[in-house]
Amino acid sequence: MSNHDLSIYFFFQLALILVASRAVAWLAKKVGQPAVVAEMTAGVLLGPSLFGLLLPGAYEQVFPPASKSIIYAVSQVGLVLYMFLVGVEFDVGLLRKGLRCAAAVSVTGIVAPFALGCVLAAYMLRQGGFFAGGVKTWEALLFLGAAMSITAFPVLARIIHDRGLSGTALATLALAAGAIDDAVAWCLLAVVLASFSHDLSIALYAVGGGVAYVLLVLSVVKPALGRAGEAAERGGGLSPAMFSAALTLLMLGAWFTDAIRIHAVFGAFVLGTAMPRGAFARDLRRMIEPLTRAFLVPLFFVYSGLNTRLNLVDSPYLWGVALLVLLAASCGKGLACWFVARLNGEGQREALAVGALMNARGMMELIILNIGLERGLITPTLFSIMVIMAIVTTLAATPAFEFAYRRRDWRRAALPQQT
Repeated sequence: MSNHDLSIYFFFQLALILVASRAVAWLAKKVGQPAVVAEMTAGVLLGPSLFGLLLPGAYEQVFPPASKSIIYAVSQVGLVLYMFLVGVEFDVGLLRKGLRCAAAVSVTGIVAPFALGCVLAAYMLRQGGFFAGGVKTWEALLFLGAAMSITAFPVLARIIHDRGLSGTALATLALAAGAIDDAVAWCLLAVVLASFSHDLSIALYAVGGGVAYVLLVLSVVKPALGRAGEAAERGGGLSPAMFSAALTLLMLGAWFTDAIRIHAVFGAFVLGTAMPRGAFARDLRRMIEPLTRAFLVPLFFVYSGLNTRLNLVDSPYLWGVALLVLLAASCGKGLACWFVARLNGEGQREALAVGALMNARGMMELIILNIGLERGLITPTLFSIMVIMAIVTTLAATPAFEFAYRRRDWRRAALPQQT
């Protein structure tokens, strides 16, 4: 395809994605699901699981393989901008108050599902058909353990924003625990890829580079940006030069963390936490948020749906394995995080809400699964089973959250935490 042909496809795809996302969002709202779940569902519906299954010829015409790389690139920009905004809204002060609980929830949210994932991986290796040939036992254990430990950080952030909880103690606790969980899971994945590729530098770059990046942002970049924040306050807002500089830093941070194999979203989130508050942060949100949330973020979810095939789970045995994976994921993440939050002094509703949010996997799960499939670690069958688990846990997150932490109690519970 020529560049002109690709642009023609791309603009039509954008229109179709926006229409589908808004239509499913309207239906999702009727049943109390947030926009993020609608966007995930729209991605699956537009992909080979439904559109490609019912109308394969039309699907190939609308989404030819050559055009998907453009959707991917633009969707990554949207995801990076979105997670940057999440970081800008992240209240580090509230995190200091609940650091012990956040650390405990995070450790539990990694260890429990990781252990259950290792048990499942050992079973699947004995049965065969789930991991590709040549995968070592410890590689399979680490990969599935990391995949079970992942939290849908963008989904978690979107649910918190849609429910008006940004900046509250509950939101800060869940975001901090989710961010740590995902960072550790990506480092584990880097170790697996290093072994599978016979290149130890992959793991060293991921772990060492990630720590160095956080230290650099918090100790050098954040103090330097403080002066820009003071200038924004004096000038009554963010100047075009400041806005351009912030975006440049964002792209560099995303590039670096992507290059060291952690993921661009973590570079964006960490940099967002370093942005000056006040007029600087307010204008950043005003300039970036509308287009990002309404236009760019749906592309990320739809792109992931275009690579998902749910029709490969086609036997009672495989459905039984899928159910076992779902139960292990929910117990290892949701119940374990709830239990530890209660042990650390959180109220029953807050602990249940944290467990519900941490149990969502969403598209971060799909990212790690796509990497495993592309690198030849797992088979399409295991990929599909894990996708089912990701979708079900994410769909269940909002109803479980609503049940545990009802709307009428949000503000009343959150306000004392913010004073």
